[in-house]
Amino acid sequence: MDKEVAKCIEIMRNLVSDIQGAPYPGDEIKSELYSIWYEHVQRDAVNAFEYLDEHFTDKNEIKKTIDKLFK
Repeated sequence: MDKEVAKCIEIMRNLVSDIQGAPYPGDEIKSELYSIWYEHVQRDAVNAFEYLDEHFTDKNEIKKTIDKLFK
């Protein structure tokens, strides 16, 4: 399980990193920059959900694992 949790953490970090790198929604937002960012976020979000669905199907197991991480 530790290997799966480590991979999950890596995927979630990639997703959070992409979200933090969002283009500033000002007057001069460039659609190309936004499109590239959006594509990266969507890719990482899909990867995260697929990984969670494949490796963490039991919600009670997820809760126990998360609880262990924060103790």
